[in-house]
Amino acid sequence: MLARFFKIPLWQRTAAGFILGIIAGLILRERAETWLQPIGDVYLNLIRMVVAPLVLFTIASSIAKLGEGAGAVRLGVRTILWFAITSLLAVLVGFAFGHIINPGVGLSNLPLGEVKERVIPTPLEVLIGVVPTNPFAALAEGKVLQIIFFSALVGMALVALGDRAQGVRRLVDEGAAIIFRITRWVIQLTPIGVFGLIGSVVGGYGWEALLPLVKFILAIYAACLFHILIVYSGLLKVHGLKVTSFFRGAFAAQQTAFATSSSLGTLPITLRQTVERLGVPQAYAAFAVPLGANVKMDGCGAIYPAIASIFIAQYFKIDLTLTQYVLIGLTAVLGSLGTAGVPGTSIVMLTLTLSTAGLPLEGIGYIVAIDRIIDMMRTATNVTGQMLVPVLVAKEEGILNQDIYNGHVAWLPGDPEANTPEGVRAAGI
Repeated sequence: MLARFFKIPLWQRTAAGFILGIIAGLILRERAETWLQPIGDVYLNLIRMVVAPLVLFTIASSIAKLGEGAGAVRLGVRTILWFAITSLLAVLVGFAFGHIINPGVGLSNLPLGEVKERVIPTPLEVLIGVVPTNPFAALAEGKVLQIIFFSALVGMALVALGDRAQGVRRLVDEGAAIIFRITRWVIQLTPIGVFGLIGSVVGGYGWEALLPLVKFILAIYAACLFHILIVYSGLLKVHGLKVTSFFRGAFAAQQTAFATSSSLGTLPITLRQTVERLGVPQAYAAFAVPLGANVKMDGCGAIYPAIASIFIAQYFKIDLTLTQYVLIGLTAVLGSLGTAGVPGTSIVMLTLTLSTAGLPLEGIGYIVAIDRIIDMMRTATNVTGQMLVPVLVAKEEGILNQDIYNGHVAWLPGDPEANTPEGVRAAGI
């Protein structure tokens, strides 16, 4: 019976856990946090457990393989370029829905929530912070950008040393295979984790806090769905890719992102789906996906600040100028790179955006109470973009396995074609 359960596609099992979690939350109400939150917490701890070693081994292994080809730098540049293009499109979507729905018009006397003060680092401080003083401390503390930096150095050193480092290279590749295997085991628990996380949110959330801000919530959800279903779909069609194949492969990660509200918490399943269901070569995906989990924030860093800025301007009856719109757009596109790795990205990004545009920061207090509800949709949008960009770049570079992407063949764990330098070169990297 257990074997039959695991034969059901992961997204279907996760969807079942999602629906059952909603039902359980409605039944248990305030008791849901007591009974269901621990289930979600255990799942999140398991996911977080594999993030640091997954990034360490996969980045080092992928850089070593990419370094043997001529296209490593080109792949990196294309990836960053597409991050920026899709973020700009997300800002424009946010502006459009902010004015279509007008979430701040007609509101007054909203209750203020407590806003924890956050220190916004300068771009120079962020750049300096990427370099770890102690890589082992970075691993212990889960500082992903620092782990990426150190892992990239290890990968480049393996390329530079060549045959002299064959033993270490084999160790890194085997370490990556081991962590991928552990990750697959953890991912099988996703339906149970989603059940606990969604149930605790539905049961423990004060629905009275949602009513005054229902238009703001609607604007965020509508804009994110439009960006995912229309903008992303359009980009896939322009690249000659089947839209349904992408969403079939991405759906399990989207569900997990919605439940966990964490791009880094979803990283293991995002990477797994990008490689095994969307056909992006592991050597490239292992670099692009962890990077995207830190700097690719279409939901938190683009759509949300754009709509929230319009909401706050409307609430305080401020007419935004063209200059302010440009400043908001530039901050949203570049801000995710400038605040990469900073906890509470959405609040940091909104603070940065409001400060740049000269809008009142106290406006954050009016929407902080519903942050968890809108964060679910923001994160699902983030993670979708983090999978989309590697797919687009892989298609442009001719390295996308379209048989896997279209579901015609299954990606086989441990397949030599996927894991060896020869296989990478054969893929055209």
